[in-house]
Amino acid sequence: MLALILILSGCSAKTKPPVTPEDQKDPLRADEAPEEEISQEYRRLYSGELTTINYLVTVSTNEFGEAANLVDTLVDYDQYGVVKPGLATEWSVSDDKLVWTFKIREGVKWVRHDGSEYAEVVAQDFVDAMEYILDSTNESASANIAYSVIKNAEKYYNKEITDFSEVGVKAKDKYTLEYTLERPTHYFLSMVTYVCFFPVNGQFLEEVGESFGTDNENLLYNGAYIMETFEPQNKRVLVANENYWDKENVYIKKIISTYNKEASTLAPEMFARGDIDNADIPSAILDEWMNDPVKKDLIRPNRTGYYTYFYAFNFDPKFPEEFEPDNWEKAVNNVNFRKALFHAFDRRAAMLTAEPYDPDKRILNTITPKNFVDVEGVDYTQLEPLAKFTNTDSFNKDLALEFKEKAMEELKGKANFPVKVLMPYNTGVVEWANRAQVIEQQMENLLGIDFIDIMIDPKPPTGFLSEVRRAGNYALLECNWGPDYADPETYTDPFTPDGTYNWPHLAEGYKEKNNKNKYENMINEAKAELVDTKKRVNLFAEAEAFFIEEAFVIPYAVSGGTTGYVASRLNPFESQFSPFGVASERFKGQRIMEKPMNSEEFTIQLAEWENKRAEALTGQ
Repeated sequence: MLALILILSGCSAKTKPPVTPEDQKDPLRADEAPEEEISQEYRRLYSGELTTINYLVTVSTNEFGEAANLVDTLVDYDQYGVVKPGLATEWSVSDDKLVWTFKIREGVKWVRHDGSEYAEVVAQDFVDAMEYILDSTNESASANIAYSVIKNAEKYYNKEITDFSEVGVKAKDKYTLEYTLERPTHYFLSMVTYVCFFPVNGQFLEEVGESFGTDNENLLYNGAYIMETFEPQNKRVLVANENYWDKENVYIKKIISTYNKEASTLAPEMFARGDIDNADIPSAILDEWMNDPVKKDLIRPNRTGYYTYFYAFNFDPKFPEEFEPDNWEKAVNNVNFRKALFHAFDRRAAMLTAEPYDPDKRILNTITPKNFVDVEGVDYTQLEPLAKFTNTDSFNKDLALEFKEKAMEELKGKANFPVKVLMPYNTGVVEWANRAQVIEQQMENLLGIDFIDIMIDPKPPTGFLSEVRRAGNYALLECNWGPDYADPETYTDPFTPDGTYNWPHLAEGYKEKNNKNKYENMINEAKAELVDTKKRVNLFAEAEAFFIEEAFVIPYAVSGGTTGYVASRLNPFESQFSPFGVASERFKGQRIMEKPMNSEEFTIQLAEWENKRAEALTGQ
């Protein structure tokens, strides 16, 4: 530790040391504390391990959030959400809106994990990355995002064509990159900060083959940080990239992430002791911290985000026989059964497990959040028929019981009651465990144990996504989705057959003449509208309203961090901001503060930030 302190002393800023709880009790000691340097070393705990660092295949926030600090994108965003140059210094679009041209920044270097130079970043790197992503044998989870817009990309992915030169991505010269789209896509620029538009060095990719992204040595870096150490279920260490093209805006010089399966429980006290620089504060101890004269000044609310949370019904159950998957499948295909659960779900009671002080700010009745897109000044969520869900709490005891009776009558002799409802949760999130118990008790008490038997099932954080949701190992599950680009399609597309949550098309009773689910047809109609933006957005609103009306999901909340409150030595208003892509995951531009921001300071600075953001967006 002494050696570490000596090493870090060269990358610090002059200021007072953090004031300890003992110092705060003694004003004289606090005032007389000598000036010393604040180490720009950021320390945190984690419990959910990365399953890959191959950013070309993942869509997990946990994984691409790490990659965002290692690899740069064509464009970036400032702290107010205004687009700015990244690896591209300028860009343009053709008059027919089909061809986008990016000028690549010259002199940017790819470096190895030890910081040694490997090659220059060039336009071909984006072409090579796209060829990898569109090779279906690589099983990239983000391929559908790319082939939804790029000319001939889907045909190449499906092997209808085999010559990649026919795909609409070209290196016109060393520093000129060109994308040709299938159709005009007004939101294309907002897409290029997502992982499927990351670059990769083709020569390195060929050299390491299937080992690419298996560890930090089988990866190249052109971003603000290099992964110096990668020891799964031990620690990861990122260090500032000394060859980075914009290194003067990288203030935090080292990021140390330490694994502990009990991270969510241990982190608060470790933060209070000064051992780490960030800790989520679970609701179970929030009152204790709020009532402590010292600790209350260490915590603040999390800023609400654009990730939305919902409870998904599984129409393709793959869970063990003890939970009766066949019986669940019969029940979930009955719309009145789903509506009984839909109206029995008290989202406010559920949210109190994460945000006991101001739950209403995070409650959401739709999939797409408010303030994401608008039509001629009208927020998307206020478009009819979606507005009736936006403005009405679906929790309704009378309706829940009414639909229960209908479901039991219609399923008599077909399904067995009570229906077992397998509801797993991630043990790495304290609030989730509490919320699962609240939901179980609340819904069973309302609907009766003669109707449902909710079976909560704790699962470890590492591999949770792949072993639970992707494996279909659930009946009802809390899920989330974040936007990839600035169009409502980004919130509806995940529920199509090619999307992440690709089960709704299996629901019985919704097939139309073309043998596709009605929801899929509604989405396709909206996607096909490329000229009239107002009509396009309204069609998406109609599709989302139908999706909610039929109780395919139960909308729940917007994001507010893992928990509603955090203790952190980072200023949330210094970080890059964007509702979509990876920019908000970057540490670039942030500094470690002398002391955490408290709730009062957060409220004041949030108002200032919102005003400055409005001004910045108006001036674009």
